[in-house]
Amino acid sequence: MLAAATSAGWVDAVVGGGGLIQVPALLLVSPGQPVATALATNKLGSIAGTTSAAVAYARKAKPDVRIAGPAAALAVCCAAGGALCAAAISSEVLKPVIMVVLLAVAALVVLKPDLGRAPRLVLRTRRRIGLAIVVPGVAIAFYDGLVGPGTGTFLVIAFTALLGLDFVDASATSKIINAGTNLGALIVFAAQGHVLWALGLGMAVCNAAGAQLGARTAINRGTGFVRIVLLCAVAALVLKMGYEQFA
Repeated sequence: MLAAATSAGWVDAVVGGGGLIQVPALLLVSPGQPVATALATNKLGSIAGTTSAAVAYARKAKPDVRIAGPAAALAVCCAAGGALCAAAISSEVLKPVIMVVLLAVAALVVLKPDLGRAPRLVLRTRRRIGLAIVVPGVAIAFYDGLVGPGTGTFLVIAFTALLGLDFVDASATSKIINAGTNLGALIVFAAQGHVLWALGLGMAVCNAAGAQLGARTAINRGTGFVRIVLLCAVAALVLKMGYEQFA
């Protein structure tokens, strides 16, 4: 479990998708526990990783703090709202929609090879800035609390498309919001008594260590490396959700 947390921290720090590793591992080691327990304990491990990655990125990359700050504050509340609604809305209904969105993300990255490779100059109108705050801080944060898979990937694409950031700076910015989404969902899950605290705290230490390594790898290897990991993460998400939906 600790090895899974370390690997998840690395993947999450580069481009998101660490839940693909942590959640299945938690379901394996805690048979008989509700799925909410695995999701809740995953959030405890992930919040340490995303916070650690945000600090690592801030030292060498260029996160857009003016956008990330308000978006992260919104994300805490909206992710909590998503977690509260998780029991009322079946994720099985949402999975086909999410798969289509993920395939659209993959197509965008493949068909536009220059996307995220270098910063793009975009005119930051009030509307664009508003979208850059609301889409990650409200829509994606609510999704993270409700379902979760692919949140980091969606955040990276949102900041690349809306603000013209390259993949490394978009990853740096997304970690700030991702820390907020994890905190909001964790508060709700903890209040409901779903968190396995001893296991989750051990995972948090390992996740943070993996995140430090992942952030440094992304910074040192550059945007081309992040692009490849992003496509791999999207492919893994689509295959996992397709298997769960149709197998």
